[in-house]
Formats: sequence, structure tokens, C-alpha cells
Amino acid sequence: MENSLLSNGEQIIQTYRSSVGTELIPFMNNVSSISIYAIQLFDASGKPLLEDKSEPVVPDAERIRHVLAGTVVRDIENDGRYPMVGLPFPVDGKPYALFVMLKSNELWMQSNKEVSTELLTVFLVGSFLILAATRFIVKPLLRLRDAAGSLAQGNFDVKIRTNRKDEIGQLNASFNEMAQELAKLDRMRREFVANVSHEIQSPLTSISGFAKAMKQKRMSEESRMYYLTIIEEESERLSRISQNLLRLSSLQHDPYSVHSTAFRLDEQLRKVVIALEPQWSGKEIAVELDLKPVTVHADEDQLSQVWMNLLGNGIKFTPVRGRICIRSYTEGRSAVVCIMDNGIGIPEDQRTDIFKPFHKTDKARDRAVSGSGLGLSIVKQIVDMHEGEIRADEESGGGSVFTVKLPIRKGL
Repeated sequence: MENSLLSNGEQIIQTYRSSVGTELIPFMNNVSSISIYAIQLFDASGKPLLEDKSEPVVPDAERIRHVLAGTVVRDIENDGRYPMVGLPFPVDGKPYALFVMLKSNELWMQSNKEVSTELLTVFLVGSFLILAATRFIVKPLLRLRDAAGSLAQGNFDVKIRTNRKDEIGQLNASFNEMAQELAKLDRMRREFVANVSHEIQSPLTSISGFAKAMKQKRMSEESRMYYLTIIEEESERLSRISQNLLRLSSLQHDPYSVHSTAFRLDEQLRKVVIALEPQWSGKEIAVELDLKPVTVHADEDQLSQVWMNLLGNGIKFTPVRGRICIRSYTEGRSAVVCIMDNGIGIPEDQRTDIFKPFHKTDKARDRAVSGSGLGLSIVKQIVDMHEGEIRADEESGGGSVFTVKLPIRKGL
């Protein structure tokens, strides 16, 4: 800024010297009135010569003496105002001191006020918008916090309603899905506890009742043996429920306990059929085998449990002189086993529920047919551990078809 002032001061001096016959004071007054600079001219005595119409240019006497002595002066203290410079200005052998300072621009000052006002307005409006946006973001998070607290207290029916499609909306949707899954798990847990209590209470009631009946002194030997037989059967049933519960719990808590080996699946199926021969031959059931050679890498003991349970169910619900067909074949990279019977069948609306613990179809609730409803749950757990699939369908002409599809080698 000072360099610019010096350059313009020199130009004023040069302009006057090039104007022949021009009087100094009127010339400088005219320059001061039309220039963007405030100027003042001092004579040898330090007296100001120009009219002070706008900006007073008042340097200290020391500075004036330096300029009159022929020295260019800058860095003049000006009470915080714009910079000021002093230039020596000799005219006709007489020394003068010309001081130049930038005028305060009223338009600039007004614009500065307007800009300051606008900035303040933007700041206030922006602050309000930020607060509104913060509330818009924080409010659903507070609702989510309250819902999470309610969920922690066991209220799984909580649901957050939102129409937002942004990340918070997605978070709310994920929370609702989690709440639904937890509600489903809680419902399954309650049903499981109720079913376990029912299945255990039933044989215990029978055992307790017949044990009390045997306390009667007047009882025939035939009745006593009958009661003892029932107590023995109910005790065995209670033992099977306990064993199946322990096995199902073990499979669920250790899903990686699969010890894979290579073995012939068709040979394993033949061994299972032979092991269950007393059951199907006792009901004069015709067992048909259509087993193609299939080698799989799986846990042989666990898969043996699968076939024992499925074939045992088939025998249990197939009438006397019925028919059971077992097929095995390969399909791509999978081994497929189908066990078909012409028994009571499974209603279509219950084919997905039969794999839940303690689920029994209405047709299977005959007390003459023993079972705890855990066998198919164990089967489903083992098949899932082998990354396989199992489904139940209806056989043409009645009966059931259980289809198990397993990868020939786990992971493929």
C-alpha cells in the first residue's frame, strides 16, 4: 500500500511540473478533490496549504521536517488509519512536503457493513438449520435408544415406525428385523420349554400313577406285571427324551464337530436297513432298495443317525404290510437320498414345522405310536452341519418322501 502511495505521489508531482503556468495551491486542491487519495501540502514553516474537505492528513512535525529536508518518509503512525507517506516537493527553489493517504471509501464501508450483516445472518440461519438438522438426526436415534432399552427388558414386540430411506432408516429397519428374530427365538424358547415340560411330565405322571396303584394289596399277578410293563416303557421313553435332548443340545452348541471321512453312502444305507430289520419285518413291511454307488466325505456316525431316524419314522407311521423305498444317486456334486413310504403322510402346512423340536403332526399324536418329536430336529441339525438340504414331500398315492441332499465333499 505504501509503495502504491509513493508511486501515485510521484505521479502527482510529475503532473504538476509538466503543467506550465499552473499555480500550485489551486492545482493541488483540484487533485485532492478528484483523487481517491487524501493529500496535504506543507510549506517550509510546516503550515498546511490545502483545504481539508474530507480526510485530515496530520503527520507529526518531526516527519514534516524530514520531508522538507528532502527525505521520503513512510511507516508513519496514523492512529490506526490507512497508511501515509511523505514526499519532498521543491517548487521554484522553495521546499514543500507532500503527504499522501488513501481516503476511506464510503461505498466500501457500506458494503463492508452489508457483508458483515449478511455474514451474521448466514451464521444465525446456518446455526438454526444445523440445530434443526441435528434434531432431525438425533430424534430417531433417541427413539432407537429407547426401543433398545425396551428390548433389553424383554419386550420383543417393540417396533420403530419410519419412512426414511437414508442410513438411519436402514438402521431402523435392521433393528425391526432384529426385534422380530428375537421375538421368534423367544417364542420358540417358550414353546420348547413348554414341550419339554409336557413330554417329561407325561411319562412321570404314568410312572407315578401306576406305582401308587401297585401299592394296593389285592392285585393279581397279571395286573402287577401289566403295571410294571407300563412303568418300564414310560421309563425308557423318558430316557430316550433325555438322550435326544442332550444330543440335540450338543449338536446345536458344537456345530463344527463334524469328523469327515470318505465312505460308501449306499453301503451305510444297507447296514441301517439290516439293523432295523426286526422293526420292519415285524410289521411285514416291504423294503425296496435302489442304491447307486455313492462315495461321500462326511461324518459317518452322524449320517447313520440321520438314516436311523428317517427310516425309523417311516417304519413307525407305515401300516402293516406297507412299503418303504430307499433310493440313492448323485446329482451334480451332491449325493441324494430319498426315503419314501405309503404311511399316514404329512399335511402340507406342517412340512416345514416338523423339523422343530417336539413338533408332532395331528396324525402322529396317537399314544400307541411312541416318539418325542426330537428325531427330525436332530436330523435337520446334522444335515445343516454338513451344508446339506432336507425337505419333506407327499408321495403320490399317499405317504411321505424325505429327500436329503448332501455335498459329496463338504465345502463344494
